[in-house]
Amino acid sequence: MTLLDGLTWRHATKAYDPNRKVSETDLNKILEAARLAPTSSGLQQFRVIVVENKEVRAKLVPGSLNPECMLESSHVLVFAAWDEYTAERIDAIYDRTTDERGLPRGRFNSYTDKLKEMYAALPIEGHFTHAAKQSYIGLAMALAQAAELKIDSTPAEGFDNALVDEVLELPKYGLKSVSLLYIGYGDKERDWLSSMAKVRNPIEEFAITVK
Repeated sequence: MTLLDGLTWRHATKAYDPNRKVSETDLNKILEAARLAPTSSGLQQFRVIVVENKEVRAKLVPGSLNPECMLESSHVLVFAAWDEYTAERIDAIYDRTTDERGLPRGRFNSYTDKLKEMYAALPIEGHFTHAAKQSYIGLAMALAQAAELKIDSTPAEGFDNALVDEVLELPKYGLKSVSLLYIGYGDKERDWLSSMAKVRNPIEEFAITVK
């Protein structure tokens, strides 16, 4: 299946078969697609928390608009972004970059100094807003990889972020939840959307060419 075939095939699954699980191999491919996503300045400002445990998921149900998906999907992937840009975080990723490329640490100091100044001038809320936008790129990559594998998925923003953060103890990692991705295999009898046509604007309206 090509990428475009997969994207045409997929839809936001409304009901999952609780007895079917995504293999560890395929789960790792989806996570790897998110990990390889491009991010601003290469900082990888988000993480993915994989939630399989049913007891933990039950604690998340009260804050979810998709309680059936929360409980019955194979896995719940929580995309969470940095709560703040700090000098330590910026230096850590650039130290790793220079080390893995065989370059001296500090090679990019002139650039990272500008980054630190730029983020220091923003209100803290602005830090998370910027980092959260980066996580959506990873979410898109994960959705695409799942589609290519013919694994059903449902992206979601309709949930209680504070509850998710508390249950998963995200503050201790310096993270705040942004979005959820349910993955698994749809229950065709209960998934009312599965038999409906995929509707998108025609390419002539969607793509605006400036010549």
